[in-house]
Amino acid sequence: MDFVAGAIGGVCGVAVGYPLDTVKVKIQTEPKYRGIWHCVWDTYRQERVRGFYRGLSLPVCTVSLVSSVSFGTYRHCLAHICRFRYGSPDAKPAKPDITLSGFASGLVRVFLTSPTEVAKVRLQTQTQTQTQTQTQTQTQQRRPSASWPSAAPPMCPAPPARSAPRPKYRGPLHCLATVAREEGLRGLYKGSSALLFRDGHSFATYFLSYTILCEQLTPAGHSRPDVLGVLVAGGCAGVLAWAVATPMDVIKSRLQADGQGQRRYRGLLHCVVTSVREEGPRVLFKGLTLNCCRAFPVNMVVFVAYEAVLGLIRGLST
Repeated sequence: MDFVAGAIGGVCGVAVGYPLDTVKVKIQTEPKYRGIWHCVWDTYRQERVRGFYRGLSLPVCTVSLVSSVSFGTYRHCLAHICRFRYGSPDAKPAKPDITLSGFASGLVRVFLTSPTEVAKVRLQTQTQTQTQTQTQTQTQQRRPSASWPSAAPPMCPAPPARSAPRPKYRGPLHCLATVAREEGLRGLYKGSSALLFRDGHSFATYFLSYTILCEQLTPAGHSRPDVLGVLVAGGCAGVLAWAVATPMDVIKSRLQADGQGQRRYRGLLHCVVTSVREEGPRVLFKGLTLNCCRAFPVNMVVFVAYEAVLGLIRGLST
């Protein structure tokens, strides 16, 4: 039941939050953006609405599996811990039990999400990489040759303007195939060390805060909160989880986007040190506001859908 409910909840969450996720990745990987609205306007000006949905098809296809594994792993770990510690899988778990189960859920999903995260980040950022390359080429073309006399400009006509370069990646599957061919299997798991740090701690926070808030928002005489309580608990749990996850999310995005063009980072620690040295400690919190704004509505939808499907399945099975 938890696997099915988690899958449906995850798809609903992606549908709500993907455009803001694109803006978040661009802000984290490209220093030229001065803020959220500058990134939104620049993306819309260059690519229109389609630019906010680059790389969407792969997360939609895989999120049901990933979300299903996340919620299913959490519930199964919790049941096994309760059986081991209290003798029954239905016993009320303690806070450390919930934290450990959430942490395990975050670690398991890394093995499924890392390749899709690489494809998503590459597709979301490839337009800005093309723009930088094109600008450098045009600058070199405009630069006068040293062999021309300064008083006598060349009489030959200027070369015709080059058309914009074609995107390196034509879609999610082509992106995965290209990365695997050029960088090997290791390329598909680039940034997975940062992803492990991000998802382990954030999912522990996610499920623990959701459980605590649900307990606080449950009316007297009831075993579960009402729909409004689930909305508030889910939204707040998402915000707290992303507050914990953002520093490693910045590093993860930079490591995964680093396969385009010249590579800058040698690994997780080098990326952290280089980013902080060049842009200050604030760089680790790039996109925090956007993450929190996106997390609230997305996780409201995720948990409401999850609890609704879970209740429906339980009703049909009794």
